[in-house]
Amino acid sequence: MKGRFSQIIQQKVRSWPEYRIDYQWFSDVLKSCATNLDANLGRTLHSNVVKLGHGSCQLVSKALLNMYAKCNALDDCQRLFHQIQCCDTVMWNIVLSGFAGSRIHDLEAMSFFRSMHASQETEISTVSLAIILPVCARIRCLSFGQSVHCYATKGGLDSDTLVGNALVSMYAKSRFVVDAYNVFDGIAEKDVISWNAIISGFLENELLDDAFEMFQGMLRWNICPNYATIVNVLPLCARLKENFGGGLGMAIHAYVVRRTELAVEISVLNALLSFYLRIGQLEYAKTLFNNMQFKDLVSWNSMIAGFSRNGEYLRALEMFYELVVLQAMAPDPVTLVSILPSCGQLQYANVGKQIHGYVVHHPVLREDTNVQNAIISFYSNCKDRGSALKTFFSMSKKDLVSWNTILDCLCETESRSEFVDLLRVMFRERLNLDSVSILTIIRFCSSVSRIDKVKEAHGFSLKYGILLSDDEPTVGNALIDAYAKCGNLDYAYKIFECVSRRKNLITWNSMISGFVNHGAHEDAFKMFQNMTQRDQTTWNLMVRVYAANGFPAQALSLFHEMQLAGVKPDAMSIMSLLPVCAQSASVSLLKQLHGYVVRACFADVHLMAALLDMYSKCGNVNYASSLFHSTARKDLVLFTSMIGGYATNGMGEKAIQVFHHMLDSGQKPDNVIMTTVLSACNHSGLVDEGLKIFDSIQQVHHMKPSVEQYACLVDLLARKGRIKDAYSLAHKVPIEASSNIWGALLAACTIHNEVEMAQSISSRLTDVNAATDDVGNYVALSNLYASNASWDGVLKMRRLIKTKDLKKPSGCSWIEVENSKHEFLAGDYSHPKRGCIYEVLSTLDQHIKELYEYFTL
Repeated sequence: MKGRFSQIIQQKVRSWPEYRIDYQWFSDVLKSCATNLDANLGRTLHSNVVKLGHGSCQLVSKALLNMYAKCNALDDCQRLFHQIQCCDTVMWNIVLSGFAGSRIHDLEAMSFFRSMHASQETEISTVSLAIILPVCARIRCLSFGQSVHCYATKGGLDSDTLVGNALVSMYAKSRFVVDAYNVFDGIAEKDVISWNAIISGFLENELLDDAFEMFQGMLRWNICPNYATIVNVLPLCARLKENFGGGLGMAIHAYVVRRTELAVEISVLNALLSFYLRIGQLEYAKTLFNNMQFKDLVSWNSMIAGFSRNGEYLRALEMFYELVVLQAMAPDPVTLVSILPSCGQLQYANVGKQIHGYVVHHPVLREDTNVQNAIISFYSNCKDRGSALKTFFSMSKKDLVSWNTILDCLCETESRSEFVDLLRVMFRERLNLDSVSILTIIRFCSSVSRIDKVKEAHGFSLKYGILLSDDEPTVGNALIDAYAKCGNLDYAYKIFECVSRRKNLITWNSMISGFVNHGAHEDAFKMFQNMTQRDQTTWNLMVRVYAANGFPAQALSLFHEMQLAGVKPDAMSIMSLLPVCAQSASVSLLKQLHGYVVRACFADVHLMAALLDMYSKCGNVNYASSLFHSTARKDLVLFTSMIGGYATNGMGEKAIQVFHHMLDSGQKPDNVIMTTVLSACNHSGLVDEGLKIFDSIQQVHHMKPSVEQYACLVDLLARKGRIKDAYSLAHKVPIEASSNIWGALLAACTIHNEVEMAQSISSRLTDVNAATDDVGNYVALSNLYASNASWDGVLKMRRLIKTKDLKKPSGCSWIEVENSKHEFLAGDYSHPKRGCIYEVLSTLDQHIKELYEYFTL
């Protein structure tokens, strides 16, 4: 169309005697050249203007200046301007707008404005001020902008709507919000642009409540919002409280639908898309997107980024495929930065590499630092350290984000030497670290558990002024966590006190977690009591403290207190409380927790595995089996829990069936599940099956058998009387056999009266320094000596037990009756209903004897 227009005009100019070409015709055609950004045709017309002698006409001169300014031919524009003998204000403003609109000639624009101010032949108008003020904001030259404001005030122009709007925007962008509001308040006739400027200013400065108040004021003054208002306010709705902001955004959507001119405006529809995606209403966004008559690249990018941000990674990839393949639209940097995180999260290495290949073949994308940073992050998520490093070193322009991203990659992949080397390069190049850099360094120091390295990272945070400058104590929280993980609670507490004025919930939780992990439970509880505000993490931590340390009543009480405080238990709350069910053998409590999980629709596979494990430990294998079969998505943890449940309850055959079911489903076993299934064979005496599974560890699954797996097989063989085979296997363990192996053999020797072998094993136990603290081994030897009337040996074992002050823990059993736990210890006669219990036991004993005598006759 542009070429056709040029041909028609040139043909008409060549035959100018045939047509009457006047000033107005030249002016109109030059305006068209400016609209089409056709500087070449404009220059041709300019030469004809000169030939025809129309150069002195101000109408044509203004059209030429405007054409050159709009086409960004600023040298030609300025040359023509200086050739005109008498320039009026409009001409000055045309050239000024050309410099201001190019965005790369801001300094020239300011210099030109000074010349205009100094000129005697023209006066600065409100348009001149409106043109130069955005330039002042753009280059952060507030002093110049304030001088312009003073000029406007002296000339009585500051109350003009056009000038006032520009001043409001300049002050807001310069973060002088009070001045922006004062100017806004002084505008005599506020239009919709005035309101948009102050709302946008408040939003840019994170003053959400003030921005919303201005929007309400705009509506009260019956100012109809335009497309810019909608585009400004919708992001505000997404950031307000969930219910209120969502409702307001939907009301704005309804307003847009009623206003036809807004309903077809692509920027408004894109803003609505972004709003719905930000509040998690993906289906609303998808419906709106499908109903849009015209979609630009921003629309597609919004959908891709929205799905990715909400964890719908596959849907993001589907949208990307539709954009590139079906719509045949070329992705821009925003598209690629939006889609690459989805590839990383899904571990779709091939897709990400194809995108990387596309970037390599497009220089504009290849030179985009944000795209390269996203590629490094993608490789980091895929644990491809080599490709991440190669991408990083191939970058021509690296920013601090690039360095932080590659450091994070090396920290995640535990590439310790490369992390340190790269950090040294950063210091050599004198890069100013930010809080993200420091956080990555602290995490790295924490992972290597080196207190001296954590102190160095602490020093960096002080050197760069980050520890005390952050509004949120993120670095302080990380240091508390790092010092606590390294076992230095004193330093952790000092940091905790250092950020006293800026403490947030994470600060408190980090300190409590440190106390909990190092057994300082009283300190953790004191800190918990001193907290004025608690979140889900805080409550879960304290419930876990009591549950894991043998205080089931306190854990349960705290769990109820949490609910009374209005905090709904999450999956982690339930997992924290589950040990209480095992400690008290309370199937009733376990069923209540399971019921809550079902009602709350928790779909966490690890939580299901923990519930299954608890049912097994409480002896209710049928419930555990039902839960296992009703769970649709079974992972390795769930299979391990079910096999372990059957193993604990002596159901070895069923455990093996589940194991084979797992293999048939394509799951690859690990050492944990192999140990669990061997334990099941051991408990059920399945020797042949145990030997087959043990052999498959190395031959089929290509893993090295662990000491625990050797111990299971030795114990299995010994229990079935194959002591010599067990003894031979113990000697074949490729590493030093543990006390578990020799202890299992010793117990079997006691059962099968193998005195000589037991004595040999006893010396082995002494060699591995295990019999020194395991009273069971001494008791087993003592019993063996006693069965063979070797009283000297018995006396020797008893002396050793007494000398080492070893005590055998008392046997304990318990039962739950009508939601009440009854506990019985060996040798303890303190139960309040002991008389009734012993009477029933005596009756049962008598019945058993009578039945035995009856069947043996």
